[in-house]
Amino acid sequence: MRELRARWSALAGRVEAATWAGRDRSVDALRALAILGVVLGHWLVTALTTANGGLSTTSPLEHMSVLAPLSWVFQTLAVFFLVGGHVGARSLASARERGVPYGAWVGQRLSRLFRPVAAVLALWAVTAGAMLLGGVELNTVLTLLKLVLSPLWFLLVFAALTAATPMVSRLPPVVPLAVVAGVDAWRFGFGGGPEWLGWVNVAAGWLVPYTLGAAWSRGAFARRTPAALLLGGGAAATAALMLWGGYPASMVGVPGAAMSNLNPPTLAAVAFGLAQCGLALLAREPLARAMLRPRAWAKVALVNLSAMTIFLWHQTAMMAVTALGLLAPFDLPGLHTVPDSLGWTAARLLWLPVFAAALAVCWAAFRTYEQDTRRPNPARATAPPAVPAVPAVPRPRAGSVKEINRV
Repeated sequence: MRELRARWSALAGRVEAATWAGRDRSVDALRALAILGVVLGHWLVTALTTANGGLSTTSPLEHMSVLAPLSWVFQTLAVFFLVGGHVGARSLASARERGVPYGAWVGQRLSRLFRPVAAVLALWAVTAGAMLLGGVELNTVLTLLKLVLSPLWFLLVFAALTAATPMVSRLPPVVPLAVVAGVDAWRFGFGGGPEWLGWVNVAAGWLVPYTLGAAWSRGAFARRTPAALLLGGGAAATAALMLWGGYPASMVGVPGAAMSNLNPPTLAAVAFGLAQCGLALLAREPLARAMLRPRAWAKVALVNLSAMTIFLWHQTAMMAVTALGLLAPFDLPGLHTVPDSLGWTAARLLWLPVFAAALAVCWAAFRTYEQDTRRPNPARATAPPAVPAVPAVPRPRAGSVKEINRV
């Protein structure tokens, strides 16, 4: 244990020494919190049960509506889009100053997103084929594939907004917010509009925090007052929409529910996102102070380097544990049982470290797909970048810590 602590302290020191002195570490901390919030949220509100034979998906929110506030803590996508807009706008401005053409900039940005996707799709194509050939029921295979592939919508939206950064970075957030409000008014009022219209909000809804992030990069939130107004106004609007607008309390989809706040995003989800963004912006100073501690900063740096790997493989890790648990002679509480009691919730909390261990195995196997193995261009070394990159492994190769400040 003493040796492990010494090695971790040494790594933290190397990360600290390799980090550009002017870096805003609170941005990295917010991104890490957003990704970990999504992962923990999925692990807590997604359940695979054997109640109907085979594996089927359900949620504790379907059986215990009292847990809806849990979704308020772990539905953190708005913060991720906020940070994405901030970093994207800064990165684009830096590229323009250095004379980097748009095609090269966007290619580099998107390759970091989509390189890890290829590994996920390849493994699950083989796995699904093997399960079908082995006699696994089609419905079970489709359930597993849906859990793996459904989070990819997030990457598609984020990639589209990233590519559109030159066009949307100076768009006032009130514009996409008005689009969301108009779409919801048409869908739920005036006798009801077509359901497909709601999918306009997939772009417009997440464009709201993305443009807030771009405004942040231009100094719009230098003072705390605008962030406090976002927090207070967003929270008040969310409460009003839930209490008097008929919107559900859960900020994630609930199986069997008549309406989802997330698929597609509703005005309530966007208002809640505004409150989250306000809170995130107010938390910048405390987070920046916390990140001055080398060990805390090293943890955040490692999560940021592997953010897409963690996001893409966390569901696979949960399903792997669930599948191995089927070898037990009985249904394991919190893993295979119906999530209809607080006892299930307590048992699921005990499974979280096991899920994390399985995710660590996936990370060790597939993290290289996210890393940029190209050598840095010496001509670019003088410009401080906007996007973090951090050491990849607990015992980095000589020079790997130099990757910390690369775009």
